[in-house]
Amino acid sequence: DNELVLTDKKSGVSWILPTPTKADGKVQAQPTSVVVLPRSTNTQSLTVLDNRTNKLYEIPITNNTISALKFKEIRADPLPGSREEDESGKGLRVYDPAFQNTAVAYSKITYINGDTGALRYRGYPIEQLAEKSTYLEVAYLLIYGELPSKQQHAYFSHEIMHHTFVHFNVSELMRKFNYDAHPMGMFISGISAMSTFHPDANPALAGSDLFVRDERIRNKQIYRLLGKTPTLAAIAYRHRIGRSYNVPQNNLSYTENFLYMLDQLTEKNYKPNPKLARALDVLFILHADHELNCSTAAMRHIGSSLVDPYSAVSGAAAALYGPLHGGANEAVLRMLEAIGSVDNIPTFIQEVKQRKRKLFGFGHRIYKNYDPRAKIIRKIAYE
Repeated sequence: DNELVLTDKKSGVSWILPTPTKADGKVQAQPTSVVVLPRSTNTQSLTVLDNRTNKLYEIPITNNTISALKFKEIRADPLPGSREEDESGKGLRVYDPAFQNTAVAYSKITYINGDTGALRYRGYPIEQLAEKSTYLEVAYLLIYGELPSKQQHAYFSHEIMHHTFVHFNVSELMRKFNYDAHPMGMFISGISAMSTFHPDANPALAGSDLFVRDERIRNKQIYRLLGKTPTLAAIAYRHRIGRSYNVPQNNLSYTENFLYMLDQLTEKNYKPNPKLARALDVLFILHADHELNCSTAAMRHIGSSLVDPYSAVSGAAAALYGPLHGGANEAVLRMLEAIGSVDNIPTFIQEVKQRKRKLFGFGHRIYKNYDPRAKIIRKIAYE
């Protein structure tokens, strides 16, 4: 409120004059400072003044982002006594630990609005997909950009369900783990081992442009990964509880087959509870994608070296293992076990406030209003 803005209409340059007023409302005669505001004909840009050199730089704004490389153009002489490693003469760098505000990819796959609690896959609200679609339909949508037609869905499902068997030596490898091996550690190792069983999917062996030039091979790895990962997960679970491994049933749906491999004992024609199968299918939909999270970033980072997709997925699964990512679910259960009873809750909460303990499972660093997935899960849980 206490400013004057003076503009030179010829040059377009403006000056801001801070003007503290007197009690009688009159403006002081002398401004305390003058700030020159340069203008550009490009309204979609930033004008940056380097106060070290008094140089101006224009940085274009594209898709509400600016190029970090543009800051390399902003150079200055090193300060006296500064370290060689500071490299101020080589331009500024953008420092952003944990990628709090850095865009590293342009994507149309998933959109999240944490303030309003919105989650959309390819433009579809997660609520609609959870209610009306299956997991394999959503997987097709995420990968190819559109929901499948009836024929496309039939072919996609057939290919995945006929790639559910793992090599005998992979299952034998899984049997070598200790009886109390963590299922995630087994799963990561099993996925990683698959890279040695599918040399046709390794750019180091079949050519670095393998997945660019051959769509058929690219799709085959999608079918293999979607088909075999439930099998490996079921093997890890059965190993943990000391039971023999079940053979995949490709006449069942995707989640029915997974539940069958987890639970079937000696029953003939065993078929999982349809409500549980549907509940798991919805949970798979809700967890199918969540923008560039830790495991997705790991997958992209590893894959950028053109390593085979199984090695990249095993690295992504390793990132998911941690208690600050996918492992948070397990951390919640361990926390509840540690609390033990209702009587211990006040002491536990007090220790959380004193930062002696961590509270897992309450709140989300992205969703500031509510997590739209929680509403759907609660409904499914009641059913």
